[in-house]
Amino acid sequence: MTDSLPMRVREDGLPERVTIYEVGPRDGLQNESAIVPLDVKAEFVSRLVAAGLPIVEATSFVHPRWVPQLADAAELVTRLDLDGPTPLPVLVPNERGLDRAIDAGCRHMAVFASATETFAAKNLNSGLESQFAMFEPTIGRAIDAGMEVRGYVSMCFGDPWEGSVAPEQVVRVGTRLLDLGVSQLSLGDTIGVGTAGHVGALVDAFTASGVGVERLAMHFHDTYGQALANAHAALRRGITTFDASAGGLGGCPYAKSATGNLATEDLVWMLEGLGIEHGVDLDALVSTSVWMAAQLGRTSPSAVVRALGQSGE
Repeated sequence: MTDSLPMRVREDGLPERVTIYEVGPRDGLQNESAIVPLDVKAEFVSRLVAAGLPIVEATSFVHPRWVPQLADAAELVTRLDLDGPTPLPVLVPNERGLDRAIDAGCRHMAVFASATETFAAKNLNSGLESQFAMFEPTIGRAIDAGMEVRGYVSMCFGDPWEGSVAPEQVVRVGTRLLDLGVSQLSLGDTIGVGTAGHVGALVDAFTASGVGVERLAMHFHDTYGQALANAHAALRRGITTFDASAGGLGGCPYAKSATGNLATEDLVWMLEGLGIEHGVDLDALVSTSVWMAAQLGRTSPSAVVRALGQSGE
């Protein structure tokens, strides 16, 4: 299926290797209207791990009323190898979610913050400043329990209600999370309005504040077809962790203009062409996304899956 991989042409100044943080099982499936069967979710995670994804975000311990698709989180993680070599983090919105994650034996978790006032109100039922009162005990208790904690920051490039978001505002939110103890910040272009120059400006704003690029990850959506260009711009700034979703699944249930995440296959294809190591078996990944698209009853939005996966599983 992948006999014709792109020719590798190294570009000066880019990283030798990157880490792909696979978010398909959580962010990819969270706003599917039809409930995906538990067996399918468990197999999806297992297939992604087998394809060589180094980190696979499995689910979220959010209240079922918020995200009905992930109401089976506790049961799902019982079917996964939480002690295996591949981290299987879960999203935890608050202390109640943390209790459930700890009870389930999870070792890696993430919290989800907002860079804007309006999205904090709509997504977290909180405010830009008051959200930290919720995160502080959640992050502190997770660290005390021996868990590694990641921090997502949403609406880093634009907000559908507030418009443009100043990089300095994103830095203020991100550094607060780092001060609380998160190990890495994932900067989200939640509605996909970012462009390459904006990416560079945001990374530069963080580095100017003393935050090294090794603490940052990028999370792009492809609403305007800019996700790969933005990933390339981030690579040129030294970013080495990228969130992506197998088959380009996902969006955001609280931001209706958000379309799919950057497709993992499309990112892998670009990295192959740039000669950047990633450790992912593209054949196995494409096969997984073809299989999942069949489970969902539609074709994959990923260009690489469409190009390579038409012959079936």
